Amino acid sequence: MSFDEEWRQLREAAAMRLNSVPDGPGGGSGGGDDYVVTAPDLKAVGNEAQELFHWFEADAFHAGAQTDTAAKALDKDGFLTGSAMWTMWDTWRTQAETLLSACAHIHNHLEDTVITHVNHEEQLVTNFSVSLINDHFK
Repeated sequence: MSFDEEWRQLREAAAMRLNSVPDGPGGGSGGGDDYVVTAPDLKAVGNEAQELFHWFEADAFHAGAQTDTAAKALDKDGFLTGSAMWTMWDTWRTQAETLLSACAHIHNHLEDTVITHVNHEEQLVTNFSVSLINDHFK
């Protein structure tokens, strides 16, 4: 069998598999259960992100002053390593700040999601209760 023929057969087989994914929740999972995330789950992830933020914030930049001193001394003595240390430090600082920003964003977003969900639930309960009261007075 030639390469082209084998390739055509493999493409057809893949297309048949893709076209035969059952309808329903979760595509091909077959379980039918929806994925559920609870407020405590979201809070736990948010708290982990906050913990990572505080831990990393405390430890990420402690070498900055030493890097500055070493880079200046190496530059003064004519070594190219001094400028390389500055480049390395600048890259590290940028990446560390990006990670800290991501952790803060995750924590804040998940905290806001939990609060928003609670507010929506309270509004739904209130609206439902008011409609039941209105039904009794008709």
